[in-house]
Amino acid sequence: MTGTDLKAARHQANWTQEEAALKLGLTQAYLSMVESGRRAVSAYLRLRALEVFDLPPTSLPLESEGTLLLGEGELKSNLGALGYPGFGYLRGKPKHNPVQLLFYSLNQSDLDVRVVEAFPWLAYTYVDMDWNWLVDNVKRHTRQNRLGFVLTLAGELATRSGDTTRFGKLNFYQKVLDRSRLVMEDTLCHDSMTKAERKWLEHHRSPEARHWNLLTDLEVKNLAYA
Repeated sequence: MTGTDLKAARHQANWTQEEAALKLGLTQAYLSMVESGRRAVSAYLRLRALEVFDLPPTSLPLESEGTLLLGEGELKSNLGALGYPGFGYLRGKPKHNPVQLLFYSLNQSDLDVRVVEAFPWLAYTYVDMDWNWLVDNVKRHTRQNRLGFVLTLAGELATRSGDTTRFGKLNFYQKVLDRSRLVMEDTLCHDSMTKAERKWLEHHRSPEARHWNLLTDLEVKNLAYA
Protein backbone atom coordinates (compact mmCIF):
# COMPACT_ATOMS: atom_id res chain seq x y z
CA MET A 1 0.00 0.00 0.00
CA THR A 2 1.27 3.43 -0.97
CA GLY A 3 0.21 6.94 -0.07
CA THR A 4 -1.52 7.11 -3.44
CA ASP A 5 -3.55 4.00 -2.56
CA LEU A 6 -4.51 5.58 0.74
CA LYS A 7 -5.58 8.78 -1.00
CA ALA A 8 -7.65 6.83 -3.52
CA ALA A 9 -9.38 4.94 -0.69
CA ARG A 10 -10.16 8.22 1.05
CA HIS A 11 -11.65 9.68 -2.12
CA GLN A 12 -13.67 6.49 -2.60
CA ALA A 13 -15.09 6.98 0.88
CA ASN A 14 -15.76 10.64 0.03
CA TRP A 15 -13.89 11.86 3.12
CA THR A 16 -11.78 14.95 3.59
CA GLN A 17 -8.24 14.59 4.92
CA GLU A 18 -9.44 15.85 8.28
CA GLU A 19 -12.20 13.22 8.47
CA ALA A 20 -9.90 10.39 7.36
CA ALA A 21 -7.12 11.46 9.71
CA LEU A 22 -9.51 11.41 12.65
CA LYS A 23 -10.67 7.88 11.84
CA LEU A 24 -7.10 6.70 11.30
CA GLY A 25 -5.83 8.27 14.51
CA LEU A 26 -3.49 10.67 12.71
CA THR A 27 -3.12 14.40 12.35
CA GLN A 28 -4.25 15.92 9.07
CA ALA A 29 -0.72 17.20 8.47
CA TYR A 30 0.79 13.71 8.84
CA LEU A 31 -1.83 12.12 6.58
CA SER A 32 -1.08 14.77 3.97
CA MET A 33 2.62 13.85 4.06
CA VAL A 34 1.78 10.13 3.71
CA GLU A 35 -0.53 10.72 0.75
CA SER A 36 2.07 12.88 -0.99
CA GLY A 37 4.82 10.28 -0.45
CA ARG A 38 6.84 12.34 2.01
CA ARG A 39 6.17 9.71 4.69
CA ALA A 40 6.00 5.95 4.20
CA VAL A 41 2.88 3.95 5.01
CA SER A 42 3.81 2.13 8.20
CA ALA A 43 2.69 -1.44 8.95
CA TYR A 44 0.41 -0.09 11.67
CA LEU A 45 -1.18 2.41 9.28
CA ARG A 46 -1.75 -0.33 6.70
CA LEU A 47 -3.65 -2.46 9.21
CA ARG A 48 -5.58 0.55 10.48
CA ALA A 49 -6.48 1.58 6.91
CA LEU A 50 -7.77 -1.93 6.21
CA GLU A 51 -10.15 -1.53 9.15
CA VAL A 52 -11.26 1.99 8.23
CA PHE A 53 -11.52 1.68 4.44
CA ASP A 54 -12.95 -1.07 2.27
CA LEU A 55 -9.58 -2.23 0.96
CA PRO A 56 -8.83 -5.60 -0.71
CA PRO A 57 -6.66 -8.26 0.99
CA THR A 58 -3.89 -7.46 -1.51
CA SER A 59 -3.34 -4.30 0.55
CA LEU A 60 -2.28 -6.33 3.60
CA PRO A 61 1.39 -5.84 4.52
CA LEU A 62 3.89 -8.48 3.48
CA GLU A 63 5.56 -10.19 6.41
CA SER A 64 9.31 -10.66 6.68
CA GLU A 65 10.65 -13.87 5.13
CA GLY A 66 10.61 -16.75 7.56
CA THR A 67 8.00 -15.24 9.88
CA LEU A 68 5.02 -16.78 8.08
CA LEU A 69 4.64 -20.26 9.56
CA LEU A 70 1.27 -21.86 8.87
CA GLY A 71 -0.05 -25.37 9.32
CA GLU A 72 -2.49 -26.86 6.81
CA GLY A 73 -5.42 -25.97 9.03
CA GLU A 74 -4.33 -22.33 9.03
CA LEU A 75 -3.80 -22.39 5.27
CA LYS A 76 -7.36 -23.62 4.81
CA SER A 77 -8.69 -20.97 7.19
CA ASN A 78 -6.86 -18.25 5.31
CA LEU A 79 -8.15 -19.49 1.96
CA GLY A 80 -11.65 -19.55 3.39
CA ALA A 81 -11.22 -15.99 4.65
CA LEU A 82 -10.14 -14.92 1.16
CA GLY A 83 -13.38 -16.35 -0.25
CA TYR A 84 -12.31 -19.73 -1.60
CA PRO A 85 -15.55 -21.78 -1.81
CA GLY A 86 -13.80 -25.04 -0.92
CA PHE A 87 -13.18 -23.76 2.58
CA GLY A 88 -16.12 -21.38 2.79
CA TYR A 89 -17.16 -22.84 6.12
CA LEU A 90 -13.94 -21.39 7.57
CA ARG A 91 -14.72 -17.81 6.58
CA GLY A 92 -13.27 -15.03 8.70
CA LYS A 93 -11.25 -11.87 8.35
CA PRO A 94 -8.27 -12.15 5.94
CA LYS A 95 -5.00 -12.17 7.87
CA HIS A 96 -2.40 -12.56 5.13
CA ASN A 97 -1.79 -10.99 1.75
CA PRO A 98 -2.89 -13.43 -1.02
CA VAL A 99 0.47 -13.09 -2.81
CA GLN A 100 2.39 -14.17 0.27
CA LEU A 101 -0.05 -16.97 1.00
CA LEU A 102 0.37 -18.31 -2.54
CA PHE A 103 4.16 -18.13 -2.35
CA TYR A 104 4.25 -19.79 1.07
CA SER A 105 2.01 -22.60 -0.17
CA LEU A 106 3.96 -23.16 -3.39
CA ASN A 107 7.13 -23.50 -1.35
CA GLN A 108 5.80 -26.44 0.71
CA SER A 109 6.98 -30.00 0.08
CA ASP A 110 3.63 -31.66 0.76
CA LEU A 111 0.13 -30.26 1.03
CA ASP A 112 -3.42 -31.57 1.09
CA VAL A 113 -4.62 -31.80 -2.52
CA ARG A 114 -7.63 -29.64 -1.56
CA VAL A 115 -5.25 -26.80 -0.74
CA VAL A 116 -3.29 -27.29 -3.98
CA GLU A 117 -6.53 -27.14 -5.97
CA ALA A 118 -7.05 -23.61 -4.62
CA PHE A 119 -3.86 -22.23 -6.20
CA PRO A 120 -5.31 -21.42 -9.67
CA TRP A 121 -8.38 -19.86 -8.03
CA LEU A 122 -6.14 -17.69 -5.85
CA ALA A 123 -4.11 -16.47 -8.84
CA TYR A 124 -7.26 -15.85 -10.89
CA THR A 125 -9.27 -14.13 -8.14
CA TYR A 126 -6.48 -11.88 -6.88
CA VAL A 127 -4.98 -11.07 -10.26
CA ASP A 128 -3.97 -7.63 -8.96
CA MET A 129 -1.54 -9.13 -6.44
CA ASP A 130 2.11 -8.05 -6.47
CA TRP A 131 3.32 -10.34 -9.26
CA ASN A 132 6.82 -8.88 -9.41
CA TRP A 133 7.33 -9.74 -5.73
CA LEU A 134 5.98 -13.24 -6.28
CA VAL A 135 8.04 -13.97 -9.40
CA ASP A 136 11.22 -12.76 -7.71
CA ASN A 137 10.61 -14.96 -4.68
CA VAL A 138 9.70 -18.14 -6.54
CA LYS A 139 12.85 -17.75 -8.62
CA ARG A 140 15.00 -17.37 -5.52
CA HIS A 141 13.50 -20.59 -4.13
CA THR A 142 13.47 -22.46 -7.50
CA ARG A 143 9.68 -22.76 -7.50
CA GLN A 144 9.08 -20.99 -10.83
CA ASN A 145 7.88 -24.17 -12.52
CA ARG A 146 5.18 -24.60 -9.90
CA LEU A 147 3.96 -21.03 -10.30
CA GLY A 148 4.19 -21.20 -14.08
CA PHE A 149 1.91 -24.23 -14.12
CA VAL A 150 -0.54 -22.58 -11.71
CA LEU A 151 -0.68 -19.50 -13.95
CA THR A 152 -1.33 -21.76 -16.95
CA LEU A 153 -4.40 -23.21 -15.21
CA ALA A 154 -5.51 -19.77 -13.99
CA GLY A 155 -5.19 -18.51 -17.55
CA GLU A 156 -7.47 -21.33 -18.72
CA LEU A 157 -10.01 -20.20 -16.14
CA ALA A 158 -9.81 -16.66 -17.51
CA THR A 159 -10.29 -17.94 -21.06
CA ARG A 160 -13.33 -19.96 -20.08
CA SER A 161 -14.89 -16.97 -18.33
CA GLY A 162 -14.07 -14.67 -21.24
CA ASP A 163 -12.03 -12.34 -19.02
CA THR A 164 -9.39 -11.02 -21.42
CA THR A 165 -7.96 -8.57 -18.88
CA ARG A 166 -7.23 -11.30 -16.37
CA PHE A 167 -5.89 -13.59 -19.07
CA GLY A 168 -3.55 -10.89 -20.35
CA LYS A 169 -1.94 -10.35 -16.95
CA LEU A 170 -1.70 -14.05 -16.12
CA ASN A 171 -0.30 -14.87 -19.55
CA PHE A 172 2.31 -12.10 -19.29
CA TYR A 173 3.80 -13.46 -16.08
CA GLN A 174 3.51 -17.03 -17.32
CA LYS A 175 5.76 -16.05 -20.22
CA VAL A 176 8.16 -14.30 -17.83
CA LEU A 177 8.47 -17.52 -15.84
CA ASP A 178 8.79 -19.61 -18.99
CA ARG A 179 12.06 -17.85 -19.76
CA SER A 180 13.50 -19.21 -16.51
CA ARG A 181 11.79 -22.62 -16.62
CA LEU A 182 13.84 -25.28 -14.85
CA VAL A 183 14.84 -28.58 -16.48
CA MET A 184 14.72 -30.50 -13.21
CA GLU A 185 11.54 -32.45 -12.49
CA ASP A 186 9.38 -31.36 -9.58
CA THR A 187 5.98 -32.04 -8.05
CA LEU A 188 3.16 -29.68 -7.18
CA CYS A 189 3.59 -29.86 -3.39
CA HIS A 190 3.54 -33.67 -3.33
CA ASP A 191 7.20 -34.63 -2.89
CA SER A 192 6.31 -37.69 -0.80
CA MET A 193 4.64 -39.54 -3.70
CA THR A 194 5.79 -43.08 -4.30
CA LYS A 195 8.00 -44.25 -7.14
CA ALA A 196 5.00 -45.96 -8.68
CA GLU A 197 3.03 -42.70 -8.63
CA ARG A 198 5.94 -40.83 -10.18
CA LYS A 199 6.29 -43.38 -12.96
CA TRP A 200 2.56 -43.29 -13.72
CA LEU A 201 2.50 -39.49 -13.86
CA GLU A 202 5.49 -39.39 -16.17
CA HIS A 203 3.27 -40.99 -18.81
CA HIS A 204 -0.18 -39.67 -17.87
CA ARG A 205 0.29 -36.00 -16.95
CA SER A 206 -1.16 -33.24 -19.09
CA PRO A 207 0.87 -31.46 -21.79
CA GLU A 208 0.90 -28.38 -19.55
CA ALA A 209 2.33 -30.31 -16.61
CA ARG A 210 4.91 -31.90 -18.92
CA HIS A 211 5.90 -28.47 -20.23
CA TRP A 212 6.56 -27.25 -16.69
CA ASN A 213 8.33 -30.50 -15.74
CA LEU A 214 5.83 -31.22 -12.98
CA LEU A 215 4.56 -34.60 -11.82
CA THR A 216 0.90 -33.79 -11.24
CA ASP A 217 -2.47 -34.81 -12.65
CA LEU A 218 -4.12 -31.49 -11.80
CA GLU A 219 -6.16 -30.04 -14.66
CA VAL A 220 -8.79 -27.29 -14.91
CA LYS A 221 -11.55 -29.89 -15.33
CA ASN A 222 -10.62 -31.25 -11.89
CA LEU A 223 -10.95 -27.93 -10.08
CA ALA A 224 -14.20 -28.37 -8.21
CA TYR A 225 -14.53 -24.71 -7.20
CA ALA A 226 -13.10 -23.01 -10.27
